[in-house]
Amino acid sequence: MSPVALVGGGKIGHTISDFLVDSGDYEVTLVDCDQKRLDHLANRPGLRKRRLDVTDVDALAVTLADHYAVINAGPFYLTEAVARAAVQGRVHYLDLTEDIASARVVRELAECTHKALIPQCGLAPGFVSIVASDIAERFESLDTLSMRVGALPEYPTNSLSYNLTWSTDGVINEYCEPCDVIVNGQATAVQPLEHLEEFHLDGVAYESFNTSGGLGTLGETLIGKVRNLNYQTIRYPGHCDIMKVLLHDLRLAERRELLKDVLENAVPTTVQDVVLIFVTASGERDGYFLQESYANKIYSRTIGGRQLSAIQITTAASVCAILDLLHEGRIPATGFVRQEHVRLKDFLANRFGRYFQQATQGK
Repeated sequence: MSPVALVGGGKIGHTISDFLVDSGDYEVTLVDCDQKRLDHLANRPGLRKRRLDVTDVDALAVTLADHYAVINAGPFYLTEAVARAAVQGRVHYLDLTEDIASARVVRELAECTHKALIPQCGLAPGFVSIVASDIAERFESLDTLSMRVGALPEYPTNSLSYNLTWSTDGVINEYCEPCDVIVNGQATAVQPLEHLEEFHLDGVAYESFNTSGGLGTLGETLIGKVRNLNYQTIRYPGHCDIMKVLLHDLRLAERRELLKDVLENAVPTTVQDVVLIFVTASGERDGYFLQESYANKIYSRTIGGRQLSAIQITTAASVCAILDLLHEGRIPATGFVRQEHVRLKDFLANRFGRYFQQATQGK
């Protein structure tokens, strides 16, 4: 079995740990600074737990040194520390970050190692980038590529029409930071919570708006090859306006810790959620101007005796699939690896990637 270190024992980290240990092919060392979080995970063969301050790069590097890879499932602001420890410990590195600045740091660090550094291995950026790249390759010339992703409660009951399903820090960060796009062939940045759109899918009304990070490195990959490229987060109608009141009118974008405290004490979590993925491309093919779309819904379900939210399943399955493909030699094993380097066919054929394929076939 291959030893893998996992930083972060929260909801996503717990699910990653279970997926890898249950596979029978990986031994997991779970690293977290919070003993209560470590104790929350049941002791089992194939799982070791270690309390450690992961901002101590030297100490973390020592822990990582005898592992095949490290998966960083911690908050985005820990990305640099864990990535530096991975380089120092000479192990492969994977993370789930949606933070643009953090991904750039990982890219710079990739120049200092012979191992693979693979950021943004989650849902968005991550799987959605793989889907978008696959669709883009089937066009002779690409006009517009739009990526829409959302993790929503199945049964919204509050004014936000939203429940906390993953990192509160991550949600706030993507609502506050600039968003990379390509407009008329030019790479630029636009403001979050802008360019509100409304659409229907399976008879349900949704809205989408700019958020940061979901594009991943796809903008760099497709510059010069696409006229318009953008990413937006999907929510139920009305959500965007309320968030603008909180972030802009009440200026809570400048007091993120206060906003985090408000959200975590007022907005309940849920495991009854649905993940929506909606990618649309238009361009020239065989002399025609055509459109092709990918639409998928993944729901919460019971796996291994645990009720898991859709965002837990999709995020954990994504990074576990990338780890498998790295281990099998199906993606580059050195340097900075983009999600676009992953073939959708290989991803969906993977034992973890099949969680997405099964949902598509079951529609």
